[in-house]
Amino acid sequence: MSSPISRVLATYDHTDLRHAAQAGIRAPSLHNSQPWLFGLRDGTIEIRVDPGRHLATDRSGWAARMACGAALYNARLALTAGGRPAVVDAHPDPADRDLIARLTPGNPRPPTYAEAELYDAIPRRYSNRGPFWPAPVPAGVRRALLGAAADELAWLDLLVGATSLAAVSEIAYSADRVLRRDARYQAELAGWTHADRAPDGVPSRAGAPLPEPQDLLPQRLFTDRRRLPGRDYEPEPLVGVLGVAGDRPADQIRAGQAMQKVLLAATAAGLDTSMISQPIEVPAARDQLRRALGRAGSPQILLRFGYGTPGHPTQRRDVADVLI
Repeated sequence: MSSPISRVLATYDHTDLRHAAQAGIRAPSLHNSQPWLFGLRDGTIEIRVDPGRHLATDRSGWAARMACGAALYNARLALTAGGRPAVVDAHPDPADRDLIARLTPGNPRPPTYAEAELYDAIPRRYSNRGPFWPAPVPAGVRRALLGAAADELAWLDLLVGATSLAAVSEIAYSADRVLRRDARYQAELAGWTHADRAPDGVPSRAGAPLPEPQDLLPQRLFTDRRRLPGRDYEPEPLVGVLGVAGDRPADQIRAGQAMQKVLLAATAAGLDTSMISQPIEVPAARDQLRRALGRAGSPQILLRFGYGTPGHPTQRRDVADVLI
């Protein structure tokens, strides 16, 4: 027979929910749209897609599931840091597509040093869309990034050599051109771009400077400012393509978790990061990318790593706004 203490620990409460949501909302999302909701149901924590924040250009729901997967990983870390790690059931009900995951309390334990380090990195992680310095990322840090992806049953291919970079660059720019020809995409991008400190969207100050012909990778046009003299983008950026074995909703949730662990591992190691998703948003480009990598799995996001000028995380909605 279970003891009274074990029965108490068998459920999460509103304190746990708020703790998980406070970490979850710090996850990245396309255009900082923040498409997540957190709720308590029968002593478990549920993470759901907020249907009111579904992007019109995210027809398949891929971007929302990636973002909510990243929020799920942050929530997992927060619960673990509090000594109450979760058992995760991702996409538990195929008939309920907005239900991302259900978290049930596991065996109580203190966090490991590695878990605590990643949890501490959550508030420091942000997307740095500006140029990075040309300093190389050490081999040990690269191995840690690969390991972070593998821990979440994903793969991360770090592009090596000018030929690989040029091939991916061509695919990324081709996808970017396709998106820019879409009036709905342009309108949505403009709608999520702000000049002030709004609680969502991307402030223009956080956007990349206007592109130049020599740039290897495309950037979204969140701003009209030009770069400072002598601050070109790094000539050989460290770019990784993260993917998983399949491309079902559960696979995309897994990819979101893996993406977030990689981003937090990079932040903990002192790296800056940004995401490039244009080749994933255009199906033909995504297939080209998969074939260029020689992978049987499905690419889910491109990540850029390096050392940049310090910036600031973008705003988030209040926790109360995402609780249901």
